[in-house]
Amino acid sequence: MSATSPTHRAVLAAEAIDALALRPEGIYVDGTFGRGGHSRLILERLGPRGRLIALDRDPQAVEAARQIRDARFSIVHTAFGGLAQALEQQGVARAHGMLFDLGVSSPQIDDPARGFSFRADGPLDMRMDTTQGQSAADWLAAASEAQLREVIGGYGEERFAKQVAAAIAAARRNAPIRTTRELADLVGTAVRTREPGQDPATRTFQALRIFVNRELEEVSLMLPQAVERLAPGGRLAVIAFHSLEDRIVKRFFLSCGRPVLPRDLPLRASEMPQALLTILGKPMRPSAAEVAANPRARSAVLRVAARSAAPFDPSLINRIEPDAWRS
Repeated sequence: MSATSPTHRAVLAAEAIDALALRPEGIYVDGTFGRGGHSRLILERLGPRGRLIALDRDPQAVEAARQIRDARFSIVHTAFGGLAQALEQQGVARAHGMLFDLGVSSPQIDDPARGFSFRADGPLDMRMDTTQGQSAADWLAAASEAQLREVIGGYGEERFAKQVAAAIAAARRNAPIRTTRELADLVGTAVRTREPGQDPATRTFQALRIFVNRELEEVSLMLPQAVERLAPGGRLAVIAFHSLEDRIVKRFFLSCGRPVLPRDLPLRASEMPQALLTILGKPMRPSAAEVAANPRARSAVLRVAARSAAPFDPSLINRIEPDAWRS
């Protein structure tokens, strides 16, 4: 499927590929293959000795990737938190650029059988990797009302989380909540006021999807691995689609953009250690024309940074607070 397919458009495609400053003989990572929009654009610019390693946790995306018959291309079935292990499997020590397109893909949203959308009825699954993990329906059946409230309020930023949690807890006493339509109708009765143009179930569905797939945890796992595995001068480009994941990326970039200073030791300017990353430009957003053609692009934010030659600091792994997305 091309980057301009009517059913799946790679968001900020030109901007993201340009940001990688591709070298024809370089090694690159597409951390979220999806349906290959970004991967195909990267392959178009690579020379015969270049390499592209793509990752995806979705078995359907992996199957789509296997249709690409190109000796320069490899696909690994893993979430992007498994980046370092995937590169080891591919015999790659350092990459010259990495692109991560976070969040859910259009094919996942558009397939009712996957359970991501309230716009069509289907099983309440929501797993990006359908080969493992707990479905949204199973979690809803087992979670306490306090856990429901915390997840819906925290990951969905739903101000009526208490009411939604109470409605779910009451409804499941009579029968399990198994379909997207059942959950959407239930949330609709609990959310008192609607935001203009937004379905009342939007925030609850977002919260469950993020929680079930550990999306914010995966971002936090991936970022230090990406910095460790980037060659000096290599680019890291991350496209985020909502404020929680973008907050993690922003804070991480800012943290790595500052050198780690030794405690209680005075330093001359010439002795200052080098920061791990240099933030390149301001965050980029889709043009009005792209949003008009693809409304799902409207919340996208692209951040780009370049790796320095500074040695990797293992303490970097601890620079992302577990709850950094909360504030």
